[in-house]
Amino acid sequence: MAQLVYKQIIDDLKKRIFAGEYPNMRLPDERSLSETYQVSRSSVKRALMKMEHDGIIFKKRGSGTFINPLYIKNESIFNYEGSNLGVTDNFQMHGQKPKVKVLSFEVIPPTEELQRDLFLEPHDFVYKIVRLRLFDDEPFMIETGYIPIKIVQDLNQTIIEGSIFNYLEDSRNLAVTKSFLSISAEPSRAEDRELLRLTEHEPVSIMEGVFFLDNGTPFEYSHMRFHYKYMKFNTFVSVQER
Repeated sequence: MAQLVYKQIIDDLKKRIFAGEYPNMRLPDERSLSETYQVSRSSVKRALMKMEHDGIIFKKRGSGTFINPLYIKNESIFNYEGSNLGVTDNFQMHGQKPKVKVLSFEVIPPTEELQRDLFLEPHDFVYKIVRLRLFDDEPFMIETGYIPIKIVQDLNQTIIEGSIFNYLEDSRNLAVTKSFLSISAEPSRAEDRELLRLTEHEPVSIMEGVFFLDNGTPFEYSHMRFHYKYMKFNTFVSVQER
């Protein structure tokens, strides 16, 4: 499917922002952007509204649209814009999507913790999938996921080398649209240091939680260990006026 016009505008504006094309931190007005991209004003307006919602830009009445300097300083790899919460499509750095290296792939019985988190019975076996995520050749995350076989029976090496969430959406018409995630940090382990190229005294950031299908079924428990320099999660808070 071709990328929506407003998303193409957002992607290009992000590239221009990081390339330093707006040194005064001010974007052109909607009419100028419409002419630049040869699209309707409504497409430009939608792109700017999305960027404002994400905290990338802000509008000042009577003055124009400005780039949020903290966005440039603290670019996050978390860019949730697709129809599911998959890492492959939603984690980006400078517009670049991660590569995948499969470290292990096996079927195991569920632990008591997995039985609780994924609402499983002791006989409900799970896939255990360990993958290393990289931008170019630079590793940023060790991802260990547990997926019940009763939900998807035909996972194989080819599928897990790509996007499992996209495969589920394309083949089963199911999307992973909700999650509960916890973020913390801890000292790095030997495996972390080897795979993420950390020194002995450098920490790892941890993100773990459960991902849910759009019908409410718990689909995956995931434990993600990040190189600490990539753990920047930006949020934009807006208080509604009374």
